[in-house]
Amino acid sequence: MSSTLYRQLPKVDALLADPALSGLPRPLALRAAREVLSALRAGIREGAVTAVEGVERAVLERAEALRARRLRGVINATGIVLHTNLGRAPLPPAAAAAVAEVAAGYSNTELDLGTGRRGGRLDGVRRPLIDMLGCEDAIAVNNCAAAVLLILTALAQGREVVVSRGELVEIGGSFRMPDVMAASGCVLREVGTTNRTRAADYAGAITERTALLMRVHRSNFRITGFTERPETAELATLEPPLVEDLGSGDLLGAVPGEPSVREVLAAGADIVCFSGDKLLGGPQAGIIAGRAGLVQACRRHPLYRALRLDKLALAALEATLMVHREGGAIPALAMLDAPGDAGGLAEALAARGLPVAVEADVGYSGGGALPGRALPGQVVALRGRSPERLAGYLRSWDPPVVARVSRGALLLDPRTLLPGQREVLIEATVAAWEQAK
Repeated sequence: MSSTLYRQLPKVDALLADPALSGLPRPLALRAAREVLSALRAGIREGAVTAVEGVERAVLERAEALRARRLRGVINATGIVLHTNLGRAPLPPAAAAAVAEVAAGYSNTELDLGTGRRGGRLDGVRRPLIDMLGCEDAIAVNNCAAAVLLILTALAQGREVVVSRGELVEIGGSFRMPDVMAASGCVLREVGTTNRTRAADYAGAITERTALLMRVHRSNFRITGFTERPETAELATLEPPLVEDLGSGDLLGAVPGEPSVREVLAAGADIVCFSGDKLLGGPQAGIIAGRAGLVQACRRHPLYRALRLDKLALAALEATLMVHREGGAIPALAMLDAPGDAGGLAEALAARGLPVAVEADVGYSGGGALPGRALPGQVVALRGRSPERLAGYLRSWDPPVVARVSRGALLLDPRTLLPGQREVLIEATVAAWEQAK
């Protein structure tokens, strides 16, 4: 039987000659045909395919799937504000508009419009950062990991950097501080213990080989109990420059309990780095700010060019910083405080015949920010169909909807919905409920 089925499989050339596929680009049609035929052979071998039919249609559907863009906008109904898998912070509308304007044509990325001569590509982000943070200078690269690597390479290569043992962190993607230090060419000097490190430990480790003292914000975990950690001001009194990796980047103290960049610089840190797409609420970026000589040493290092931002990220970051400076709304920060209207969403779904319930739940900041800090709120729970199937149907919607499956239910958290998305979410959920019968 299987040999007969194998012989019924059409040849690739015959498929490509089919009129239904003639409108497809040949490389796309060729890949789709090969993938469909490969899947059919595997199905015949495993006994899952008992008839060969509709191959041309399957090739056309596969070609259309391959044609679709991989990176798409989605509706985030998870309640996780800075969801790394979903691109972290949604941009403020002004930043999204700035990206669209710059992307649609040419821009003065490195042109001074006043003089007509070459200008600095960082001019638009340096001034807002200097104004708001009170620092001497600032630059930006493509993420905070890059900022750490650049600082260590430019300021400490071949020399020692003193770090508390309790701050040798690993964050997402196996980014480990000791590994980054090794890659930068500096020498790690551990001091203190996992739970207790004092300023005296740093002072006792300083030698003529010491280039930097470093504090690393525990942005994705907490150490509690019998602990001790020196303040920025204590370490700032010591001789080597103090660098602080602040990770999440609460710019001006918008999030209670989180160290703000401005406060850390005012306390005496010589140079800091932080993310653009976490609590800053902008695009992926790593910002370096502090003393002019140290920042410029990073800017002049050859590694900077490999890590610099492109025009789209620069446009988004500049516009986001201007929103901060003018006291405007940052979507990600607003979501941390606003749980969303679960009652209204549930009422709308119930009116469409869905058996929904409003339940207490928690959201999270995500992205390694505010570890262990839950965001109390309410979710809409949907039971009576397979929650996994419902979630799968939602992800296939246009635009895709990403929800949570927990407690035997599909959970929709309105905290992370953006303006205009609630009605789309309702239609997608109703359709998913019908399809999942």
